[in-house]
Amino acid sequence: MSTAVSAPAGRRHVEPLAAAREVLPVIAEHATGVDERGEFPAAALDALRQTPLMGLLVPREYGGMGGGLADLAAVAREIAGACTATAVVWAMHCQQVAAVARHGGDRLRARVLPRVARGEVYVASVTTERGKGGHLLTAQAPLVPAGVGRLRLRREAPICTGALHADAFLVTMRAGSEANEGDVRLVWADRSQLDIETRGDWNPMGMRGTHSVAVSLDGEIGPEDVVGDDFRTVALGTFVPAGHIAWASSWLGAAQGALRRTIGLLRDPRGRRQFDLGSDLLVTRLAGVRADLDCVEALLERVVGTVERVMARGASRAEVEDPAYQILVNELKVVAAERTHAAVDRLVELVGLRHGYLKSSPIGLERVLRDLRSASLMYANDRLLVANGKLALLDRTARLP
Repeated sequence: MSTAVSAPAGRRHVEPLAAAREVLPVIAEHATGVDERGEFPAAALDALRQTPLMGLLVPREYGGMGGGLADLAAVAREIAGACTATAVVWAMHCQQVAAVARHGGDRLRARVLPRVARGEVYVASVTTERGKGGHLLTAQAPLVPAGVGRLRLRREAPICTGALHADAFLVTMRAGSEANEGDVRLVWADRSQLDIETRGDWNPMGMRGTHSVAVSLDGEIGPEDVVGDDFRTVALGTFVPAGHIAWASSWLGAAQGALRRTIGLLRDPRGRRQFDLGSDLLVTRLAGVRADLDCVEALLERVVGTVERVMARGASRAEVEDPAYQILVNELKVVAAERTHAAVDRLVELVGLRHGYLKSSPIGLERVLRDLRSASLMYANDRLLVANGKLALLDRTARLP
């Protein structure tokens, strides 16, 4: 999946997966504490900043790795095997970077992408609003003029992953006070441009390390900080597919890590005294878990390949609005959320109370199960299924694109 890429000045050449594996010990070391204390994985992110991976999707001409979505998927899966929250934080950062790299103006890209490539900038996403949830293609808070050549950004975000640790934000805003809610702009805001206030706490069941608190943002930006002219094309062409690939890869990597640890337990000589490996029930459950995760992996690879081909052709609005294309991208998120959680739930049943349910179990299924319970709620599966049902009525081919 990954290929050798050039590194920023002062860094040796390294492949994405090799870079990820170098920092896995740090990520794994802090995973339990991050979950127990509900704190942001700062040490893990600092370790990632020391690699070229923060600039994985930054083009080489700006000092980045010049990687693609296949690299994003592979690295997210690798990281998630050690810590799901760290994988999601990093992968969502890459989603933001992809939007700027593909749709930002020349001035914005020249200003921010080299800093991202050097690991200086972690980018958070602000798309949720009270009253509309995470609906991406609408916005309520308007951009308004703030003097000559400036725009005022005032935004309440009920949930923002890593908000208190971000160096910059991509924010959805209504185009103006007279614009309708469907006239959306995506804007870049450096932390130094904003006053930020925390509006709530973060104490969830799982994904505790994402530290997705509510925040209030207030500041001014320039017109060059607006990303793209047509947000619908930005969203459907880059933001949505990159986001669904980022999430699905993280969930799949977490579940595959759980399966690997479970198999290690079963194959261990001490484990063989506790489990009947000749049991039809045990091996049937194991086969079902493997089948679910293999199906998710196959769908992920199909979506990555399809999206990369569309992006390579320029991702016209007509192409990204094709019903079959949208259905496929949405299905990845829904299927990955459902099947990865179900697979880990079956692993808990397979190994039982001591090894599956207790927090003290060394294979860590309990934490992964809690983390993956959030998957269907992150941009709710129900919302995507409603959209896909309506899109299916428009697609007479009833086939994958």
